[in-house]
Amino acid sequence: MARKAIQIVCVVLGAIGLIGVIICCALPEWLVGYEDDKEVHVGLWMACVKQGTGPQVCASYGSQASAQIQACRALTIISFILCGLGLLLLIFGSDFTPCVQNQDAKPKMIKAAAVGLILAGMLVIIPVRWFSNNIGNAAEGLMLGASIYVGYIAGVLMILSGVLLCYLSRSRSSNYHQLQS
Repeated sequence: MARKAIQIVCVVLGAIGLIGVIICCALPEWLVGYEDDKEVHVGLWMACVKQGTGPQVCASYGSQASAQIQACRALTIISFILCGLGLLLLIFGSDFTPCVQNQDAKPKMIKAAAVGLILAGMLVIIPVRWFSNNIGNAAEGLMLGASIYVGYIAGVLMILSGVLLCYLSRSRSSNYHQLQS
């Protein structure tokens, strides 16, 4: 019963992490700058400028994005894909769903899901940390946006979920080997 509860908690943590990666990738909030009455928001896909109380104007980078932004895009998208695949493996291989009848395959699916979630967490933390590290070299008046913090939280949640699953599968396999001897 406790194993099912931990698996459900891991699914919830992984799903929250997946939503966080989507938010981190999509919002133009990686970098925020204020200058006089102008407000600038920079993201992975577009930059937005708001002049005073006027409307916010956004422009997409297209193919003109810097190499750093393209690398950050790639890492966050790979993180999103890995997290989604890890969650699917976890849901189908968990004890609370009857999707997989082969009981020998379920622990392997959970271990694969754990590795996928840990990698997905690291792959979202890497670009967030890289981007925030380069802000120290930026001009005055620039600060980190909300997407950076959302990315850190999403990465930590996915890593935590993967570590919990690794611990769960480790304790299960050690209990199994103790019963066999």
